[in-house]
Amino acid sequence: MTSENGRPAPGALAGLRVLDVATVFAGPLAATILGDFGAEVIKVEHPTRPDPARAHGPAKDGVPLWWTSLGRNKRTITLALNTPRGAELLHALTDQADVLIENFRPGTLERWGLGPEVLARTNPRLVVARVTGFGQFGPYASRPGFGTLAESMSGFAAINGWPDGPPTLPPFGMADGISALATAQAVMTALYERDRPGGSGRGQVVDLAIIEPILTVLGMQAQAYDQLGIVQQRSGNRSVNNAPRNAYRTRDGRWVAISTSAQSIAERVMTLVGHPEVIDEPWFATGATRVQHADLLDEYVGGWIAERDVDEVVKSFEDAQAAVSPIYDITDIFADPQYQALDSITTADDPTLGPVRMPNVLYRLSQTPGSIRWTGRPHGADTRTVLRELLDLDDATLDGLAAEKIV
Repeated sequence: MTSENGRPAPGALAGLRVLDVATVFAGPLAATILGDFGAEVIKVEHPTRPDPARAHGPAKDGVPLWWTSLGRNKRTITLALNTPRGAELLHALTDQADVLIENFRPGTLERWGLGPEVLARTNPRLVVARVTGFGQFGPYASRPGFGTLAESMSGFAAINGWPDGPPTLPPFGMADGISALATAQAVMTALYERDRPGGSGRGQVVDLAIIEPILTVLGMQAQAYDQLGIVQQRSGNRSVNNAPRNAYRTRDGRWVAISTSAQSIAERVMTLVGHPEVIDEPWFATGATRVQHADLLDEYVGGWIAERDVDEVVKSFEDAQAAVSPIYDITDIFADPQYQALDSITTADDPTLGPVRMPNVLYRLSQTPGSIRWTGRPHGADTRTVLRELLDLDDATLDGLAAEKIV
């Protein structure tokens, strides 16, 4: 769904103003999520050094494809925040904002005279979300931080891959993506506290270290180590919690994945593949003990799947109410009827490219659904409009700012 660039269409977060001064992925994606649900998001970039995300990945006709979705529903302006006048203008914008999302190294905003304490003096309701690799304090706080480092330091890479292979990093910005979800949720938590009956009425600082959300979603590794001294090892496509669980190749060269996290599902799988006798084995009673016999279970399940084409495998598992999925690439996702029914990959209109297929908004709301009102805008496309509208700057002033390379 699209509309004219400019004022947001009504949505769950209509009336919320967000300044996105972050770069690349985690912070900007958090702002995108808020914008998808109606927040007015103003993307602030340096006049001569745009967000590096604009250059990430392939482009078509000069349009960076990742930016069409990461920059969607945002108006884009330029400000040289490292100049006194640029910092002054951002401060003026924060006075009219609800949220500021930034990912500069700790101390940078303070050096520019834009620290949260300074901003709160003129706008005590402002929520400042600070997204950094290692957080605002501690021995690593001043280090440059990227998602790759979080994927390494969180323990993810150490458990990802095959037992006889190297630690394996994800081929996409996983830690950044997880942090974006956490940042959006943290911002909404702070806003709720500000505005709820009995709330403080004041904003607060969100300190999000990218190394932490991914650590949270890795499960119970901390407890297992603390209480039992267990250090999880790489196990390929197998799970350390249940079996059978793996990727299996079908007769026609496709791959499917199955999960048996529930005991009833494990029993259905073994019945389907012709080995119900293992269900009565004492070791089959729990996922933890089934894992100890993963080789045998994989032999039974993998052998059965290898004798059948993928369509037969999937239908047989579905008929048995057992959990299975073909392993997809993007071509399969585009063709899948469930994704089509959900409109998970939707179509947005780009002024240069025309219709563009991209991931839809993150979730569905029954009364106030999100929408893609426009795709990512060119660098600084809305500078004059926004500064004229929000700060009442006239053309002569804007021309002077441009001449000084402040915008």
